[in-house]
Amino acid sequence: MSAKRKSISSDLKRLDKMTDSDIDYSDIPPLDESFFKKEMVSIPQKKDSVTLRIDHDVLEFFKHQGRGYQTLINAILKTYAHTKQKKHPKEANR
Repeated sequence: MSAKRKSISSDLKRLDKMTDSDIDYSDIPPLDESFFKKEMVSIPQKKDSVTLRIDHDVLEFFKHQGRGYQTLINAILKTYAHTKQKKHPKEANR
């Protein structure tokens, strides 16, 4: 692990010495007005904390997906809810 830290440290020192003129921007397209017309910032919705009982095997599946598994569960539930709202808009308002 110390070899990794040394490598990162030396890279950071090299980057600190770089000037703006040393940076290669050739693979970055120029930004035009159309770029700024697109929505770029979305404010996350308020999240509520809940206690939820989930089958052990289901929870283990999501935990094995790695870091952010709770966010993944939320995204899947959100997609499901949006799909149901589109199919049955009157029932969604109940």
